[in-house]
Amino acid sequence: MIIIPAVDILDTEAVRLFRGDYSQKTVYSTKPWELIQGFQKSGAELIHIVDLNGARKADETNRDCILKITKETNVKIQLGGGIRDMEKLKYYESLGIDRFIIGTSAITNPKFVDEALAFLGTDRIIISVDAMDGIVRVSGWEVKTEVKFEDLLSRLENQGVTQIIFTDISQDGTLSGPNLESYRYILESFTFQLIASGGIASLKDIISLSAIKSKVPLYGIITGKAIYEGKLDLKEAIVNVKK
Repeated sequence: MIIIPAVDILDTEAVRLFRGDYSQKTVYSTKPWELIQGFQKSGAELIHIVDLNGARKADETNRDCILKITKETNVKIQLGGGIRDMEKLKYYESLGIDRFIIGTSAITNPKFVDEALAFLGTDRIIISVDAMDGIVRVSGWEVKTEVKFEDLLSRLENQGVTQIIFTDISQDGTLSGPNLESYRYILESFTFQLIASGGIASLKDIISLSAIKSKVPLYGIITGKAIYEGKLDLKEAIVNVKK
């Protein structure tokens, strides 16, 4: 299992939102690449970057910022937010981004998921499944669908997707702990490589997630606010999961 630090970028700044609410943001850095350099020094092997402007409105506000990140760091990156067509996917792939996260289009344009899988393979495409009260949300979590997350997971598995990120939006940015039951259900019911996201507040939460007994082990844990607020020591967490 790996620990994946999260960097959410809004208007070129590294921020965290509270339960996906854009009106409740905290800015942690105006130079996201410097944050990532610090994560590298702590031993992070993979960084989770979300372009919130892209996720919300599919705009290009953060394109230059993401380009600078690729130039100023040499860690592996998984990038999501507004990647909804092959042109954008191919552009970021040309910059050397390692893995790509598709969220909204998994609902609105399943054909794009097929195209992305055919282009890059299952090892480099991750589907982000983000739910509030069990119902999937898209477009930066601002649009509620009528799709139950279980139904989406079944369709994605049939589609050939092998990697997902699951976020319980009600936990995200709250430091209130992860939704262990949802992760346990997914690991027992599906065969995905699962990355857990949302609510991780401490090393205790990471230990609890890693202790879930299932037929498929948890692949990774994304954490952001806990690191920024000093509640989780990234280096200690990385060392702990490698034991």
